[in-house]
Amino acid sequence: QVQLVESGGGLVQAGGSLRLSCAASGRTFSSYTMGWFRQAPGKEREFVAAIWWSGTYADSVKDRFTISRDNAKNTVYLQMNNLKPGDTAVYYCAAQRRGSSLTISDAYDYWGQGTEVIVSS
Repeated sequence: QVQLVESGGGLVQAGGSLRLSCAASGRTFSSYTMGWFRQAPGKEREFVAAIWWSGTYADSVKDRFTISRDNAKNTVYLQMNNLKPGDTAVYYCAAQRRGSSLTISDAYDYWGQGTEVIVSS
């Protein structure tokens, strides 16, 4: 069982930056593929980024967002730069053991409660 707790969301102006953090419980964090998803009001949850050893990104955030992990701290991060109003959403951290289908939410076994990001124009 893995518990995930996100933090770092908030209100930011367009062009600004935020760094989200996701702290995981458990002693096998390094074996999990970690992902970030987001869900905007009235829309379906969508893939943002994932990492095991290297990052994979949605086209909409590539070159603006960076996913990283610190296995010693059981934490995964999402650095978000040049934020746009379209990035407004609740951001969720997720974990999976399989390391496959990284962009598919059903492939993830554990989810955090989400942290809200609001980007004003």
